[in-house]
Amino acid sequence: MSQSENLTASTRRQFLMLSGAAVGVAALGQNAAWAENKSEIDPQTISNVTHETDCLVIGGGMAGLFAAVKAHDAGANTMIVAKGRLGSSGLTPFAKGYFIYNPNVEKTSIDAFVETVSRSALGTNNPVYTRQMTEHSLARAKELKDWGFFDQTLANRPFMKPISERNIPLLERIVITHLIKEDGRIAGAAGFRLDAAETITIKAKSIILCTGAGGFKPSGFPVCDLTHDGSIMAYEIGAKVTGKEWNDGHSTRVKNPAACYDNWGDMFDRIPDTIGVEVHHDLGVDINHRAYVVGNPIFGGPGSPPDLKQVEVSGGPYVPEEFQHKGPPGGKPPHGAKGPQEGPEGRPPKGNGRGGAPGGGKDGPPMASGAAMGGASAGMAIHKAEGLVPIDDRCASNIPGLYAAGDALGSYMSGGIYTQGGSSLTGSAVQGAIAGEAAADYASGANMPDIAKANLTSVLDEILAPLKRETGYGPAWVTQTLQGVMIPNFVLYVKKGAMMQAALAYVEELRDHHAPLLRAANMHELRLAFETRNMILSAEMKLRASLMRTESRCSHYRLDYPEVDDENWRAWINIFKGEDGSMQLEKQAFDHWPAQS
Repeated sequence: MSQSENLTASTRRQFLMLSGAAVGVAALGQNAAWAENKSEIDPQTISNVTHETDCLVIGGGMAGLFAAVKAHDAGANTMIVAKGRLGSSGLTPFAKGYFIYNPNVEKTSIDAFVETVSRSALGTNNPVYTRQMTEHSLARAKELKDWGFFDQTLANRPFMKPISERNIPLLERIVITHLIKEDGRIAGAAGFRLDAAETITIKAKSIILCTGAGGFKPSGFPVCDLTHDGSIMAYEIGAKVTGKEWNDGHSTRVKNPAACYDNWGDMFDRIPDTIGVEVHHDLGVDINHRAYVVGNPIFGGPGSPPDLKQVEVSGGPYVPEEFQHKGPPGGKPPHGAKGPQEGPEGRPPKGNGRGGAPGGGKDGPPMASGAAMGGASAGMAIHKAEGLVPIDDRCASNIPGLYAAGDALGSYMSGGIYTQGGSSLTGSAVQGAIAGEAAADYASGANMPDIAKANLTSVLDEILAPLKRETGYGPAWVTQTLQGVMIPNFVLYVKKGAMMQAALAYVEELRDHHAPLLRAANMHELRLAFETRNMILSAEMKLRASLMRTESRCSHYRLDYPEVDDENWRAWINIFKGEDGSMQLEKQAFDHWPAQS
C-alpha cells in the first residue's frame, strides 16, 4: 500500500463529517433516518404466484428483446420479466443511435476496425466481443427495421411486435430481487409485483440477465431506475462481476440539472437512426479533471460565454494522439471518420443522430451553449464494461445456466472508454441474440430444477423483511447518504487512495448497519429498499476496484497513480464473493478468458 493510501484517523473523521454535513438535512424530513414503519400492507396477506419456463429473460430493453426472440426461435419455452415496460425501461427510450458495419459501404475492414478500437481502448476491450458486435450488427438492424424500430420515437410498439407474434409470456412491473441456485447451477428467480400484494417465484432451466447498467440515482440523466440489480443478484450466488472502476463521463446542465427531459429531451424525441465507423476516445473523465484543477463551471458549445478559466491544464487522463481532437465530446467526428448513416442500408444521414452531451438538437452540437456539470451518470461505468464476467463468447457466466447480455454483461466490447458511437445499442442487440440461443441450447439438455423448500422459504422471508420491520431506516435517506459519500468529483472521478479509503469506511457502515435495517411501508418502498441495498454493494465494488487498480487508464483516473502502467495492469479486475462472505478481487489478463474453477 502506498503512503497516500494510509488513511489517518484524522482524515477519516474529516471525511465522515464532510459527507454527513452534505446529507444531514435529509434527516429532518418526513423520511428521517430511523423511524417507525407505518405499514400500509399486512405482510401476512401477501400471496405467492409461481411460474415455470425453460428460459427466463430478466429485463425489457434491447438485449432482453433479442434474448427472448432468439431463445424462443431456438425451441425454448421463454418468458420475459421486466421491472418497467417493454422497450420503455432503463435506457432504451434514450438509445437512438445504432452502429452498423455495412461491408458495401465501409472502406475499413473489420480487422482494421477491431484493431483501431483496441488502440483507443488502450487494450481494455475484448476483441472477441468487439468483432462479434461488428459482424452481427447489420443482421440485427434489418430485424429491427422489419419491426418498425427505425420509424418511431418510442420502442414499445416495435418491441411488442415480435413478442406478440410468438406469444412469448411477458410480465411487466415485476421487481426481481433474488436469483436461486441449486446443486451449483441456476434454478430460478424470485421477486414481487409492484402493483399488487404478491410475490413471484419462477423456476427456470436457464436465465439471461438483461438488467442494464446502473448508477446511484443521479440527477439529470435517464439512469435513475437502473441500480445494478442483475449484477448484485448474481454476485450474491457466486457469479463474478467486472468493470467497476470505469466511469461514464456524461454531463448535465447547471440550469435545472435534475430535469432529465429538459436536458436530454431531444434524445427522447429523436427517431432512431444508424451510425457508421467513427472510432474515437470520448466521455471519459478529462472534463472532471479540468473542473478539479481550475474549478467549475465548464462551458461548451457555440455561443457559450468565454470561460475565464480556460487555462492550459497539465496532466490529466491520457488520450492517445491518434484520437485527440478539439471541441466538446461527441462533436464533429475526428480524423475524417464517417458520420451516421440513416437506415440499415447505410443511406446518407438527414441529421446528427449521435447522442453525446445534452441539448444540441438533432442537427446541433451535442453540448448546448452554457455551463455543464458532471455527475449526471454517477455510479455507471462505460457501457458494456461492467457486469457479469463472460467465460466464453456466448455470454455465459461462471454459474452454469446463467447468462447475461448488453449492459449486464462485462464483455468489454468497447473497453474502458467510449470508442464507437451507437455501438452500445448494437452490442445489446447482438449479445441478446447470442445469449438467447446459448441459453436455449443449455436448457435443451437440462432438467427442470427442483428448488428446495427451505431455500425458497428463506428467499421469500428476505423479500418481505423490510415490510415486516416495525422500525428502520428509510431507503430514501440511506440513498441520499450514499450519494453524498460517492458522487463528489474528488471521490468518484478524480480518485485518490486516501479519499476512497475514507469513502469505503462510510459505505461499509451503510452495508453492515443500514442495509439490514431498511424498512418499507408498501411495494414501492420495498423496491427502493432493494435498489438501495444494490447501490451500496455496487459502491463498495467501485471503491475496491479503483483502489486495486494502481494506475490511470481510459475512464479510470487516479491523481496518486496518474500514468498508464502496462507492466502491471494489462488486466481486468473481477470481483466475487468469498466463502466467508467477504468481497474478493482478482486480475484477469487482457486477451484471456477467466480461469475455470
